[in-house]
Amino acid sequence: MTNNQGYVYILTNSSFKDDWVKIGKSSRPVNVRSKELDNTAVPLPFEIYATMQTEKYAEVEKLVHKTIDRLTDLRIRQNREFFNIAPSEALDILKDIASTIDDAVVNEYVDGEPIQCYPKQEVIIQKNIQKSPQKPPFKFSMIDLKIGDVITFIPTGVEVTVASDCKVEYQGRLWSLSAFTGTFLPEEKRTKSGAYQGPKFFSYEGKSLKDIRDEKEKQ
Repeated sequence: MTNNQGYVYILTNSSFKDDWVKIGKSSRPVNVRSKELDNTAVPLPFEIYATMQTEKYAEVEKLVHKTIDRLTDLRIRQNREFFNIAPSEALDILKDIASTIDDAVVNEYVDGEPIQCYPKQEVIIQKNIQKSPQKPPFKFSMIDLKIGDVITFIPTGVEVTVASDCKVEYQGRLWSLSAFTGTFLPEEKRTKSGAYQGPKFFSYEGKSLKDIRDEKEKQ
């Protein structure tokens, strides 16, 4: 990233409705900004849904806000960056704008990992610099787990309960696997990026959810 580049980000939060997002800008990596937003005013951590990296990040943020405002009154509060729009729709707007900007790079996040989705090219998981087909987000139904099943957070041995096809319940709160990992992972096991593939950190009957998914997809 050049010194003049920054980010426009789309953040979700497990404590919000499914079609609420925060869309803002930052001159620093978005994982840093999302951690700054994790305070007592929000019960659960923010999760990065997508980002655009460009020198024109300030202009892009304004354009995204203006585009959504033109569709209808989707801004939850007029002086805030929260919108009542599905994250996928906000991402479509971001990609449309990116197609008009030479240096724009859009990354969608899947299981806490950035996946380059614009410019259009072979999908790259940036962390591993390894070409692979893009997988859909993890769902418990993919591995035949049902609501009420109990899975284990491997790093600490804590048990949580499957509460929906993509959330678990722990101490009366709902969590995505990646958000739970980012919150409860012991300090010595954390990464600098702060992004985690949730299914790697949970097990069912002694086997990680990621391994169970991989085995089923090979069948």
